[in-house]
Formats: sequence, C-alpha cells, structure tokens
Amino acid sequence: MNINFIKIIASTIFALLAFAANSVLCRLALGDNAIDASSFTIIRLLSGIIILIIVLQLTRKSNEIKPKSKGSWLAAGMLFIYAIAFSFGYISLDTGTGALILFGAVQITMIMASVISGNKLHFTEWVGLIIAFSGFVYLIVPSLVTPSFKGFILMAVSGVAWGLYTLAGRTSKNPLSDTAYNFMRTSPFILILIIFGLNDAHITPMGILLAVLSGGIASGIGYFVWYIALRGLSVTQAAVVQLFVPVIAAAGGIVFANELITLRLVESSALVLGGILTVILGRYYFVQLAAKKPPFT
Repeated sequence: MNINFIKIIASTIFALLAFAANSVLCRLALGDNAIDASSFTIIRLLSGIIILIIVLQLTRKSNEIKPKSKGSWLAAGMLFIYAIAFSFGYISLDTGTGALILFGAVQITMIMASVISGNKLHFTEWVGLIIAFSGFVYLIVPSLVTPSFKGFILMAVSGVAWGLYTLAGRTSKNPLSDTAYNFMRTSPFILILIIFGLNDAHITPMGILLAVLSGGIASGIGYFVWYIALRGLSVTQAAVVQLFVPVIAAAGGIVFANELITLRLVESSALVLGGILTVILGRYYFVQLAAKKPPFT
C-alpha cells in the first residue's frame, strides 16, 4: 500500500477525532461553567500558538528545504471568527447538536464556494440542499430553545468560517508553517478580545486545562494535521469525511458530558447528513452513469 496514501488516511482520522474533541472539550468547559466563552477562546488560541511555535522550531531544519509559507490574514481571520463563534455558540448547545450545525454549515459553504467558482449544481445537488436545509429548520422548530436560535446562528457562522479556512488550506505547500502563522496572525484579534472580555472573565483551573487541551492538541496539532490531509483530498472528499464528526462528537458528549441523544437530533441529523451526502455524491454518480463509466473509479 502506498505510504503517502496511508499518511493521508492517518492524518484524516486524527483530524476528525481532533474536530470532535474540540466540540466535547468546549462543551465540557462552557456547559459546566468552568470558564467563560471569551477566556476559553483566548486560552485556546494562545495555547495553539505556543504549541505550534515549539513544533515549528523543533522541525526547523527539515522545514528549511520546504517552500516558505506564512499563511494569510484571510485564513487567520476565518480561524478567529470560527473560534469565537464556536465558543459562544456552545454556551446554549449540547455537543452533538453543535457539531451537527457546525459541520452542516461547513459542507454547505464548500458546496456554495464550488458553485460560485463556476460549477453548476446538478438536480440531485439541489434536492440534497433542500433536504439538508429542511433538517436545519426541523432542528430549531418548533422550539427555539433546543437549540437556541442564537446558538444556531453562532455555530452556523462558525461553520462558514471553518469551511473557508478549509478551502484556503487546500493550497498549502507547508501545512505546519501555514497553520502556525495563521494562529500567530490571530494575535491582534486576541488582544481586542482580552480588552473587551476582561470584565466578564470567569476562569477555573479545570476551565484552563480544557482550553489548553482544545487549543494545543485538538486545534493546534489537529489543524496542522488537517492541512496535511487536505493535500491528498479533493474538495468532495474533504467535505464527505467531515460528515462523520457530528457522530463522533455526539458519542463523546454521551460518554464525557452525560448528554442524551434526542429523537429530534437523530432525525435532523439524518436529514442534514443525508442531504449533504446527496449533494456531494449525487452529481458525481449520475455524471459517471451518464458517461457509462463505473462510478467511484
């Protein structure tokens, strides 16, 4: 088996587990009031910066032969928007619901970006989008409390930002350097958040630990590994694999946060994930069928 293929598979699995871990860690920290959302975001991003600088320095010699890359302000901005909206969104959402909204928005963002770039939607893609949107509506109606409308909007914004950050990462020539500099470029935003969030700060040792684990391992290392995975994944593949994150996160919420799976969450998950899967696979399958070629070759 090709070593590069194994590397991509391993990187993808690690990244997906890291994404799910972020949802669980954030929910544990905010759900138990161990830390406020602003402080969690600040510590999370600062931890990511510190860990990535250390890793970057440890691998400096090997990186000297790789293309120099320092991320971008656009990617850094998307990273910060994702992180801050993610934290505030999880104040009123449980783990599985938050992950479902987040990665549902990610897929829709990536699909719409593909449309904007000139790709026309196939009939099955339109059907899939309608099904997925219906799932979002079903999740918040008739009750705007579970999940809250505010939490839904914040997590959707977070998903859009993460989708754009993912698309930016597909062109990365040096994943470690790009990820490290993207995190470092969030520093001005972190400073602003410190200034405006200082008065409402609420921090406990457990909250700090959870934020550090989220930032240093699940985010810093996890996003670096995700950029490695993206070098071997197409946009379609990158979108498909992230559909597994809400399932992993929901399981983590049950095990670590003592959360329950509601029938509404299961049904809306089926609609959203099924709709998005239809969008992603429908066009490819039917185009291949029309061309009389075996699908998935």
